[in-house]
Amino acid sequence: MTQPLFSGVIPPVPTLFTAEGEFNETAQAILIEHLINSPVDGLFFLGSAGEFAHMSREMRLDVAAFCTRLVAGRKPVLIGIASCGTQETIEAGLHAQRFGADGVVVVNPWYNPLSESNLLQHFKRVAEALSIPVILYNFPALTGQSIPVQIIKTLAIDCPNIVGLKDTVDTLSHIRETLHAVKPVRPDFAVFAGYDEYLLGTLILGGDGCIPASANFAPQLTCGIRDAWHKQDYSRAVELQQSLSWIPPLYGLDLPFYNAVKYALQLTGLDISVHSLPPASPLTAEMKTEIENILQRAGVINKEGN
Repeated sequence: MTQPLFSGVIPPVPTLFTAEGEFNETAQAILIEHLINSPVDGLFFLGSAGEFAHMSREMRLDVAAFCTRLVAGRKPVLIGIASCGTQETIEAGLHAQRFGADGVVVVNPWYNPLSESNLLQHFKRVAEALSIPVILYNFPALTGQSIPVQIIKTLAIDCPNIVGLKDTVDTLSHIRETLHAVKPVRPDFAVFAGYDEYLLGTLILGGDGCIPASANFAPQLTCGIRDAWHKQDYSRAVELQQSLSWIPPLYGLDLPFYNAVKYALQLTGLDISVHSLPPASPLTAEMKTEIENILQRAGVINKEGN
């Protein structure tokens, strides 16, 4: 195989809750149908934007099962199985596998720094325990440790079911180094940008797409860049990337940024709940106003909010 199994634009889907902190299946179903009817290339549940870090283990498993069943094969489903321990990561992966996920996404363990040998063995053990594809997730700003390019290359060579990387790094250099190291030995290994604003740069370097939160509420931008690139309409790709460049400040309005993404979805017309689990807090009126301003500057909504 020379073509990646997964490519294009795959949003990390928010998990929706009631005001009481229960999983809101009705609202989640609305969001899933919205995304299935959009031009995105797959759906990634229980990623960073999916709020997995604030859920109980039982809730995570329930969300994974519900979302996979509801998508029902209409688009590829990726399930995040992040955990600090290898065995719990494997158990979450086996659960996703049983419920029909198309692949899983594995961030490196956090809290305890790992030697390169232990980091390598963590990913190898997960891959060996699962029969479905695995995507590595590098997010050093949250885990405290970047996955070295040499480890990514070793895993790509040694583990056929490790099929890609989501590289959430605030630079193109790690993406470039990974592409140069891995593509010659595994041309089917997909490299995704994690940050929206690096989508076009990643495609230019030979990467395969992006896993951006903005694809939930503004898929016309990221998917438009994808389409323009494949059509060799580079002026259009640049134009859309410039519009997309207004979006990243949205993620810094509050930490964590979950409610900002959910409110942006509301502003684009989706009738969903905007609640997150503690320690996240509701957005202030000032934050909501700034999110609306950001979406207007990006051309996602007009001044009337539509």
